[in-house]
Amino acid sequence: MKLSEVKTYEAAVSYCMEIPRFTKKNSMEATKAFYEYLGKPGSSAKIVHVAGTNGKGSVCAFLQSICMEMGKKTAMFTSPHLYDIRERMRINGEWVSKEAFFETFLQLKERMERFCPEEDGWEEYHPSFFEWLFFISMLYFEKEKADIILLETGLGGRLDATNCIDNPAVCVITKIAFDHMEYLGNTIEEIAKEKAGIIKPGIPVVSFQDKKEAAAVIEEKAKSVSSLCILLSNDSVDLHYFPDKYIDFSYKSRYYDYVRLFVKTTAVYQAENAILAATAAEELFGSFLSEKILQKGIAGMHWEGRMEEVLPGVFFDGAHNEDGIDAFIKSVRRDGCMGLRGILFSAVSDKQYAKMAEMITDSGLFDRIYTAPIDSDRGVCAVKLQQLFGKAENVRHFDSPQEALKQMLVDRGTKDYLYAAGSLYLIGQLKEWLKESAND
Repeated sequence: MKLSEVKTYEAAVSYCMEIPRFTKKNSMEATKAFYEYLGKPGSSAKIVHVAGTNGKGSVCAFLQSICMEMGKKTAMFTSPHLYDIRERMRINGEWVSKEAFFETFLQLKERMERFCPEEDGWEEYHPSFFEWLFFISMLYFEKEKADIILLETGLGGRLDATNCIDNPAVCVITKIAFDHMEYLGNTIEEIAKEKAGIIKPGIPVVSFQDKKEAAAVIEEKAKSVSSLCILLSNDSVDLHYFPDKYIDFSYKSRYYDYVRLFVKTTAVYQAENAILAATAAEELFGSFLSEKILQKGIAGMHWEGRMEEVLPGVFFDGAHNEDGIDAFIKSVRRDGCMGLRGILFSAVSDKQYAKMAEMITDSGLFDRIYTAPIDSDRGVCAVKLQQLFGKAENVRHFDSPQEALKQMLVDRGTKDYLYAAGSLYLIGQLKEWLKESAND
């Protein structure tokens, strides 16, 4: 589809989805030059820049909830989306409307067609898929006069399109783990160095790390540019108990000594993300952030696909790498299930899917295992999924995630818990099917 042929919202979305077929990643210099040509939209707001391996979206969601409790008009750019491209850009939790998306798409189209990168010695410029959505978001946020923008990196940090912003209010780095090694490096130190590339001179950085080598890299980078570095770890969280589908915990605040918090989820890892968001919010608002607002903001957070209870006793979790599956398993161990557990597993081929499957099997938590290939060129095929679990009697294979979930619901007992994990693409397809089923 040619850009000139885009006349509707639906066509605009189709064009966006086709961008990866004819573009390549641009240099950081080119991306920054185009952002500046656009007038650096969003730069008048306070920006919180979030990088890391796991938990970025959840940290943004916690921050969104806190900022809204503070009465701030809060914009949020995240990725990937589960089933609708508009999920990536929200204001006060609401997706951008179809009308606003299309209007901003046309605005970006017009500006891109007038951009002349040849003057700076580059070839013809076209934003990548991620860049295109990032620029639409920033233009939209600027038009809506957002007070705060929560900006999640895509892949990495140093060379990520979002790193064209030069003056965030706070930088946040979630836990570093092995992921995207073909782009970021094969050691924790190398990956941490790429993520730490978002740290700007004199800008405070807040990070939660459970690996000393990652913490050391982030601390050294912050020191080299004279930035305050607040490092949190497992010792920063004091878990109390797990009432019915809640996590009760506390952390040491800069202003209120120990603050007790509640999160409505069975995901243990959300306590870590919550205190990271709370600490970043303290840097953002200082003593204006009351203990009550902080507690309400944390308790009010909702983020789809992260140990989300989509039906009674049915949970979807977007864990898609080794650390994610490890955190998922720790949460399942504390779920209080009084019956049997079943899990639907699928993954994309550029992840450590064999190791994830092994971790699920070795946990001994799941009485029934179901597999099905996701509808994506990147998905692990049905044959490989079958090979992962061998000929175990408790494993069943299906042609699609929808068929697998249907059978899981048929097989379950009244006290059983069901899970889906291994890929956000899997979660997105399942949620879209549930939504369509509810509308039938």
